[in-house]
Amino acid sequence: MEPVNDPRLYSNRYRVTHLIARGGMALVYRAQDELLNRAVALKILYPELSADPTFVERFRREAQAAANLSHPNIVPVFDWGEDAGTYFIVMELIEGTSLAEVLRNSSTITPARSAQIIAQVAAALGYAHRSGVVHRDVKPGNILITREGQVKVTDFGIAQAVASEDHLAEAGSVMGTATYFSPEQAEGAPVDGRSDVYSLGVVLYEMLVGRPPFIGETPLEVSSQHVHNVVPPLSEFSDAVPHDLEAIVMEALAKSPAQRYQTSDEFRADLLRFTEGQPVHATLRDVAFFGADATRAVPSVAGGDRTQAVPIMSGPRQDVRRRRRYGAVLPLAIALVLVIAAAAAGYLLTHKTVVTTMPDLVGQTITNATQTLSNDHLLIGKVTPITSNKPTGTVISTSPRAGVSVKNGQSVELNVSLGQSVTTVTVPDVTGMSIGSAESMLQQRNLGYTVNFTTTPPANSPGPDTVLSQSPSGGSKVQSGQKVIIVVLAPGTKIPVPDVSGDSSVQAASTLGQAGLTTAPTQQHQCSNTVPSGDVISTLPVAGTPESSGTSVILVTSSGVCQVVVPGVVGDTQSNANSTLTADGLVAAFTTADTSLCTPSQNGTVISQSAAPGSSVPYHTTIDLAVCQGLGSGGTGSGSG
Repeated sequence: MEPVNDPRLYSNRYRVTHLIARGGMALVYRAQDELLNRAVALKILYPELSADPTFVERFRREAQAAANLSHPNIVPVFDWGEDAGTYFIVMELIEGTSLAEVLRNSSTITPARSAQIIAQVAAALGYAHRSGVVHRDVKPGNILITREGQVKVTDFGIAQAVASEDHLAEAGSVMGTATYFSPEQAEGAPVDGRSDVYSLGVVLYEMLVGRPPFIGETPLEVSSQHVHNVVPPLSEFSDAVPHDLEAIVMEALAKSPAQRYQTSDEFRADLLRFTEGQPVHATLRDVAFFGADATRAVPSVAGGDRTQAVPIMSGPRQDVRRRRRYGAVLPLAIALVLVIAAAAAGYLLTHKTVVTTMPDLVGQTITNATQTLSNDHLLIGKVTPITSNKPTGTVISTSPRAGVSVKNGQSVELNVSLGQSVTTVTVPDVTGMSIGSAESMLQQRNLGYTVNFTTTPPANSPGPDTVLSQSPSGGSKVQSGQKVIIVVLAPGTKIPVPDVSGDSSVQAASTLGQAGLTTAPTQQHQCSNTVPSGDVISTLPVAGTPESSGTSVILVTSSGVCQVVVPGVVGDTQSNANSTLTADGLVAAFTTADTSLCTPSQNGTVISQSAAPGSSVPYHTTIDLAVCQGLGSGGTGSGSG
């Protein structure tokens, strides 16, 4: 959190103290409710949006939608209002972190913990759906986790009452976050609770394998993939996801709402069955793994996670297969025809109905898999060759899944690897970025990354999460899928306190934050004749001191110019008086004294000064001095010496 420079009071009640986050529509602050003496979260609409009636209405609707939802897994809204043209919402302050931050820090979450978290989110969404409210922007940034591990859903900013019609997005566009769109949302079709189920399935997918199923250069490209492409199996990216949990994910991500879990409560119930070690319903339905309404196309590159208006995609949702060189695929296609014929012949020789268990074909060659199916009197159904990092010609997944009860003569759908598609890409320059931003940038180019740590911080004191260097360097041409080595500071590395002298308090706090340090809530002040009032003179610890990440740094700011004790210069010569005042930081201004006040012995000396000796005046104050001149011989003339 960043301390605010101007702790403004809203509606004579809520005083902001720290900036928590910046969103697509608003800033979120930690604030103190001075009436009830409690900390709250204050969500403030951006000033430029406060003048737009559409955004103000959407903001008001968020407050109204959330205020009517009272559930342990939903962040409660306490108040909403307007202050001098600024609109705000007052919510419970959640002491913890967002799921987005968790994913940035650890990349993936264990299957058991992922299921537990998503089950709590599903409970919140199920309650909202029963209350007639669809969230429509379910994503990691809107899922908060308290220090006690409780999950809270927030940001109903584009929530829609099921019975209402939403007119708040521009014509031809739809509000939301493209990475987590449901296909019907991307098409601009009416949505219900099953759209939230899909979005939550995307979140669970990302938690398990470290990336969402569809990523692209632009939000439009990502939303297009949600409509036209099929979710790649999680096994393409991780072998650690249990089959039952993968089946749950794939049912939540069915293209057609009719083939998904019909309610968030159904989704939650299957997740709880998984956590309790019970059979899950998703494995009992063919749709649970790759529904028949779409083929498996391969994703490439990462989309943004910001809530925004995205152009509506044209339908219908249908099979879209990657173009490929038929010269490489033709032998495989011929082999498939032969093995399908062999499997059919085996079936024709079998007349009895036999119930058996679906064999595990994953990793087998297509020839071996076909022989296994033939031995079990099963038929090959739809065969979909897809690009993957698995060996060419091996089975990636099947439907039904291994272990499911099947009958002789039943068709089995196979996903067969075509091998990994290799293209040349340009490595982006990610030096100076956070690890999270660098990861997103590399994923957009279909590149992986490896983190190396160093304990030697460079002179510019970057934060512990900042990329210091990379290999290959930005601009290099490499093959897609190659890993880029990024170097960051090792955890625990001490960072030199940056020199922020002369900066404003806000600039200094930002610089310290980028270096992984925090700014102390209280500051010290001292006068300065060189640093403007309010700017930083120095820090405690002083600049250059090695400190651990998170260390609190005190800013010593200027309270303005210092006070100077006026010296007595009456009786001094004009030259000596000028030197004395200048040495003390004062300015001497000489005038010719009235001759009636002077004697010949005072000729050329100061007989009066405008500020009494021993008094205090601000640095660089002008002191008027009267000098006797032109009496007898030895006059010095007027002007400063």
